Amino acid sequence: MQVSLTKHHGLGNDFLVYNRAQGEIAGEWPHRALEWCHRENGIGADGLLLLGIENDTTLSMRLYNADGSVAEMSGNGIRCLVQAAHSTLGNNAGTTYEVITDAGIREVTVVSHHSAEQILARVDMGEVSDLNAPSNWHELQCDPLRPVHHVSLGNPHSVVGVDDVVSVDLESLGAVVPQINLEIIQPGPEENAVTMRVHERGAGITQACGTGACAAADAAIAWGFVPSTSSEVIVHMDGGDALVHITENRHAVLTGPAVFMSEHSVTA
Repeated sequence: MQVSLTKHHGLGNDFLVYNRAQGEIAGEWPHRALEWCHRENGIGADGLLLLGIENDTTLSMRLYNADGSVAEMSGNGIRCLVQAAHSTLGNNAGTTYEVITDAGIREVTVVSHHSAEQILARVDMGEVSDLNAPSNWHELQCDPLRPVHHVSLGNPHSVVGVDDVVSVDLESLGAVVPQINLEIIQPGPEENAVTMRVHERGAGITQACGTGACAAADAAIAWGFVPSTSSEVIVHMDGGDALVHITENRHAVLTGPAVFMSEHSVTA
């Protein structure tokens, strides 16, 4: 059986999208994610998205990380999923989609589409809520003087404030706490911005993380990394910049691009 996958990225965070209208595939999806997302032996991606088109504006999303594990939510992934559906459905800019995810329903509005290959989308990411530190957090041996922020956006994050994100051995630190998404951030360079690097649960170091950007923005406001009057934070990541709006009650809205990269036919 030959099936089609499309590849997309949100700020370099890349995903394969399988439209479930093609039919269900025999075998377990974690195995498919491992096979198709492998950088050397497969197509290569940070994750596999299963797209369900329920109607013209209602979608469903299931995300498998590159290691086959399930992720409840992805801010970049959901934009890629919507980009794939938006292109298929032929809807206009301004369309708002309800996306059913493992973290609940998220609303995604296509702000603009520069072409069939690229959109700018705004995602209602829901509330940022506090979490307890991961059970093995002490193994990270994080300097107790550094600010640390443990939060959820449907998936778990630990944000650490550092002096210089480039000098940190993020690969080693992320391996100590693989069950969470680990973000390191520093203020600037602009007044209302932070610079972030991320080690994602199930994928390792990625070019960007949408939920991580929201966690970083929430931390930046809490720590005073940005002015107290600022509710919009620019988050600079290796793959590009996202804009995060955090309301007074810690509701997060993420805006960023999603880009179609290629189409692949695979045997399933």
